[in-house]
Amino acid sequence: MMRAMKSHQNRILLIAILASFVAFLDGSVVGVALPQISEQLGGGLLTQQWVNDAYLITLGTLILAAGSLSDIFGRKKIITIGLIGFLVTSLLCAVAPTAEFLIISRSLQGIAGALLVPSSLAIIISAFTGSEQAKAIGRWTAWTGIAFIIGPLVGGLLVDFSSWRLIFAINIIPIVIALILLKRLNFEEEMKTRAKVDVTGIILGAVGLGGIVYALIEQGNYGWSSSLIWGTFVAGLISLIVFIYHERVTKQPMLPLHLFTVQNFSVGNIATFFIYAALALQGFLLVIFLQQVAGYSATMAGLVSLPITFIMFFLSSKFGALSGKYGPRLFMAIGPIVAGLGTLYMLTVSLPTDYWTQLLPAIILFGLGLSITVAPLTSAILGSIKPAQAGIGSAINNAVSRIAGLLSVAVIGLFMGTNVTLEGFHQGMILCTVLLFVGGVVSAIGIKNS
Repeated sequence: MMRAMKSHQNRILLIAILASFVAFLDGSVVGVALPQISEQLGGGLLTQQWVNDAYLITLGTLILAAGSLSDIFGRKKIITIGLIGFLVTSLLCAVAPTAEFLIISRSLQGIAGALLVPSSLAIIISAFTGSEQAKAIGRWTAWTGIAFIIGPLVGGLLVDFSSWRLIFAINIIPIVIALILLKRLNFEEEMKTRAKVDVTGIILGAVGLGGIVYALIEQGNYGWSSSLIWGTFVAGLISLIVFIYHERVTKQPMLPLHLFTVQNFSVGNIATFFIYAALALQGFLLVIFLQQVAGYSATMAGLVSLPITFIMFFLSSKFGALSGKYGPRLFMAIGPIVAGLGTLYMLTVSLPTDYWTQLLPAIILFGLGLSITVAPLTSAILGSIKPAQAGIGSAINNAVSRIAGLLSVAVIGLFMGTNVTLEGFHQGMILCTVLLFVGGVVSAIGIKNS
């Protein structure tokens, strides 16, 4: 009986990892392929921005709704729909004949990705308990982190030796495997009974976040004097205010605000904002700097961060287990500081850039810090709420991390302009260090060991 239960849990964990892996991979794999995409499809910088951001905007703005749907209709059903949607939209991206077609396909892909991430983590919360849950989250975290980090390397190899179109086609194999495993899975779960979906909340949240993110990204092209920019920013801000009010008064909110009265949930999400803002900014700047300034190939630029993958693979589950035993506070305090020391070390980077003395020590520190942080952070947030709310809890946390990344990348343009330079790279690493240190301090002060 115990062996059968273990096998069942392992299958659930594998499905969750595969489902979220493709969503995280597609968030990072595209970066090194953007020059080739714009060269073949045209549009220059504008095409590059939108191919990258169309996916992140829909993913970030709809992930809350997806988490709510996961709790209402069931994790298995939502994961299945998300996987099929991601498969179809990946194929559309791979065969895109024009830039406009690719951008639209990427936005649809983001919608499917939004269905995958919160439901995949929620299915783990439903299937595992106690220290086994912390271990499972650690393994899930390790693989999703690997997907995020390995993306530039995979993209670089495909760009240098084949075609950018294959970065979307590679999604087919893990998705098909996950769908086969799902079909054979007997999974009982507790679902909320609800008369209707919070459609008003979904629309207000999407318009609010989408408007603000659009304005921050496009202000570099149009300027803040443009009525389109400040108009969408104001519209987004008003929509968010109305959204919060609506969620307070509606009987069936998609965002239960009472979750933020739970200390570890609210503090954990604040820490998430700072930590993931730094993570996204570091990855964005490093890949571009290495290619455009340091003269690295796409493959070599992706290869630079490979040690992070190995560090997270071997250590994340271990720190997840330690967090389950001793509590998350210490790890969430120390981890971001260690990662911040890694970005601080990148201030030694000069031209020509030496990998062994200037980049590798920084990468090792950064990867170690992430390994210490991420699994305990996830466990602290989701372990503080009821299992039945794991879907929306995961969605909130993932939305916070995506929005943080979008904002940090958008804000750096205010300091650096449209071109990455050595000085601009150093400024970005200073900002990353500050963000990580703040994340560690917030965790040290606010997180409680239950």
